[in-house]
Amino acid sequence: MLSEFRNRLRQQPVKAVAMPPVESKTQGEPDKAMMAWEHITPAELYETKSHLSPVETEWREKIYQQLLKVMDLSLLDSLEQADAVRQIREICQRLLDDHNAPVSSTSRQLIIKQITDEVLGLGPLEPLLADSSVSDILVNGHDSVYVERFGKLQRTDVRFRDDQHLMNIIDRIVSSLGRRIDESSPLVDARLKDGSRVNAIIPPLAIDGPSVSIRRFAVDLLNTESLVQMGTLTPAIALMLKAIVRGRLNVLISGGTGSGKTTMLNVLSSFIPHNERIVTIEDSAELQLQQPHVVRLETRPSNIEGRGEVGQRELVRNSLRMRPDRIVIGEVRGAEALDMLTAMNTGHDGSLTTIHANTARDALGRIENMVSMTGATFPIKAMRQQIASAIDVVIQLERQEDGKRRLISVQEINGMEGEIITMTEIFSFVRRGMGEHGEVLGDYRPTGMVPAFRDVMGKRGIELPLEMFRPEWMEGQS
Repeated sequence: MLSEFRNRLRQQPVKAVAMPPVESKTQGEPDKAMMAWEHITPAELYETKSHLSPVETEWREKIYQQLLKVMDLSLLDSLEQADAVRQIREICQRLLDDHNAPVSSTSRQLIIKQITDEVLGLGPLEPLLADSSVSDILVNGHDSVYVERFGKLQRTDVRFRDDQHLMNIIDRIVSSLGRRIDESSPLVDARLKDGSRVNAIIPPLAIDGPSVSIRRFAVDLLNTESLVQMGTLTPAIALMLKAIVRGRLNVLISGGTGSGKTTMLNVLSSFIPHNERIVTIEDSAELQLQQPHVVRLETRPSNIEGRGEVGQRELVRNSLRMRPDRIVIGEVRGAEALDMLTAMNTGHDGSLTTIHANTARDALGRIENMVSMTGATFPIKAMRQQIASAIDVVIQLERQEDGKRRLISVQEINGMEGEIITMTEIFSFVRRGMGEHGEVLGDYRPTGMVPAFRDVMGKRGIELPLEMFRPEWMEGQS
């Protein structure tokens, strides 16, 4: 039996997803057929329809070099975007006609568009930026570009000419923001004009060539109805979250990278009444608050001389002097956790923030570690009492195997028992298994525990029906 399994592990996994027919076998004989989970799902290629033949590529380079000679590109900065595009297109069209380029009219339009993108945009990345279904663009060297669409990674047909071509695009991104990237400063965080976050890292830190990660900025605002339709939560959970925000409870949104924390923070912030003053603090401004009284603060990195950095901790401290009704921190990741807890414990109720953690319990442990980074020497019990009294609710999110982002747990922090923070789970996502097409099967269920904040909010005029916290098996009991 053991030798049979060893042989199976040595086999190269096949790419077919369909199970081969199972032949009848005698009792006790091991099944040599591979199980469904052992098969590898074929990789999907995302095609941008922008690929040129070798001849067309040669003409594109020739026309691009001619354009550089006949046009003063420095003058484009003084033109409107539409005028600059029009001028470049006209010159490229004239150059193609003058040289009698042996390419079709469709290919000519594609060549002109690629040259325009090269001069005014981000070159080969422009088709990906134009696709609203692309949420992440990941460049792993000049000849390997991936995207995330609908929660799944896909390889693309996008290529750069070489590493120098990719470096030129990176320089264009960071120089427009007054930043630089070179061997002395080989990594940079930046933000595109549309708000998308960009991280670039180059050799010698990046061994296989320059690498770029672009987290797209969501243009369409999601609301609770959208999240319910997408299966992220249920109407009952949405109603409870609305009551939590209106009731001025302090909320910590926890989850891994790409699990939808910023989206959830945007949705929760939409429940804040319009007559309250909100101060937002972020590393890169992504929140899209619709209230009229919002002050947006953003951190600043150090300049070329290594000075002038303003971190989140300084902004959190400063926000306390700005008379905020609510403080919204995009993500807590360092020593600012102590100032955030202080704010939550000193009258700034209804604050919202996010944190990277795999479970709600881990999120509290991470805040504990961040407070320790400040050098403050709190006794463990005193620190945990601060955390337990500051944070009221922890919302845990997860991006699951099928690419969907789901709210998997809502937990209330009750207080302390000895030196342990006690928590009560109110709603959870209970998994049943995997479907035929790789989808995660499961249900959102109340645990049957009625949160203590229900009575607190009831005294403030925010009523939540008791039935929404009762699972189905309780319905028949008095």
